Amino acid sequence: MFVHLGRRHGNCAGLNRRDFLKVGGLTMLGLTLGDLLQLRAEAAAGGARPVNCIFLWLDGGPTHYETFDPKPDAPAEIRGEFKPIPTAVSGIQVCETLPLTAKVIAHCAIIRSLSHHDSNHGGGIHYMFTGAPTPVPVGCGASVSFHPSYGAFVAHERTSPNGLPAYIQLSTGTPIRSGGPNFLGPTCAPFVIAANPNNKAFTVRDVTLPPGIDAARFDGRRALMQQLSQAQRELEASDDAMRGMRGYQEKAYSLVTSPAAKAAFDLSQEPDKLRDSYGRTTFGQSCLLARRLVEAGVPFTTVQFGGWDHHTVLFKSLKEKMPAFDQGFSGLIADLHTRGLLESTLVIAAGEFGRTPKINKDGGRDHWASAMSVVVAGGGVPGGQVIGATDRDGTAPTERFLKPEDLAVTLYTKLGIDPRKEFHTSLGRPVPMVNGGEPIRELFG
Repeated sequence: MFVHLGRRHGNCAGLNRRDFLKVGGLTMLGLTLGDLLQLRAEAAAGGARPVNCIFLWLDGGPTHYETFDPKPDAPAEIRGEFKPIPTAVSGIQVCETLPLTAKVIAHCAIIRSLSHHDSNHGGGIHYMFTGAPTPVPVGCGASVSFHPSYGAFVAHERTSPNGLPAYIQLSTGTPIRSGGPNFLGPTCAPFVIAANPNNKAFTVRDVTLPPGIDAARFDGRRALMQQLSQAQRELEASDDAMRGMRGYQEKAYSLVTSPAAKAAFDLSQEPDKLRDSYGRTTFGQSCLLARRLVEAGVPFTTVQFGGWDHHTVLFKSLKEKMPAFDQGFSGLIADLHTRGLLESTLVIAAGEFGRTPKINKDGGRDHWASAMSVVVAGGGVPGGQVIGATDRDGTAPTERFLKPEDLAVTLYTKLGIDPRKEFHTSLGRPVPMVNGGEPIRELFG
């Protein structure tokens, strides 16, 4: 079924920029945003595979110290127990919790200077999953939708073949907060898969016909429903919500009758050796399923991996948690590269914020939106680079200060969508897809 909004498991959220931003310059060659979109359109017209996105959502706010921005020169109460390790790219280090990811860094760009000012889960999730800050303060436990999510806008602007939804969430818990469509309506809501792909009996509801109903009988029932509702449709022709629901139903019909859609969700088609390379974990097998979905043409797939709100026993928890992320992420990047899909698949790994510099009395780190790390790969992103930096203690960016709006503009541009488009709510209020922000120039070749 298509899910609009829902609750989720809880938590306790080179050149400097002035030199670069001249006449809207996108790269050192002076490309504007419009120039880049035109080039992408021409490439698509010439047969290039469109870029799709896999967004790895690390719900809870992962620590940047113990992942992609270790601080070995900081005092002990800041640097923590783990040490940095070298990667496959000379001069780039990551935390020792990421030995497999270190081997694929040549395909990745590490952003160490993304920052915002909302350290509550509710507001931070909304900001990082929509590119828009909340207009009012939002507490940690809130589930809000002031702005359509990335996936919702992508679903509005892009289509998916073979009856597949354009926006899919792989979430074994509950749907991602702020992951809904807001005023875009139910046709842009995510198709949420709550089943665990690591289970042997994994199946996806609503991609097969109910027992005892063959295709002919199903089509007959559909035709009857259409006949009975014709008069009601005419009466409700001016009702945006009803029109949205009809589109929603049409998408559901397409999904349930598409053999290609059913095949895309069938992990049993993958060899055991490949499945092992992703890790036999919920996250690992979700990443594999996400690869199958982008391969089938789904424009936007989100994999939710929760449990990063480490206020206590951080180091013990990460020893148990990081291997699943490390293997799943590195397996995904390596597999996409091997299949020739990495150039057409933008992979982003992010949470709502980073963690505090000082380790607290309970052996954990608390919320810290002033500094965080985001990893981006594929989709034409030049790999093997670090963008920006934080100070010695990891408290704040010292160079290449970036905002969630910059990430949002980059994401939409990579997917061939104009981030400057303006929409109107049902009340006629104009809403920009992204309010401000500039493409992150280093992520464009």
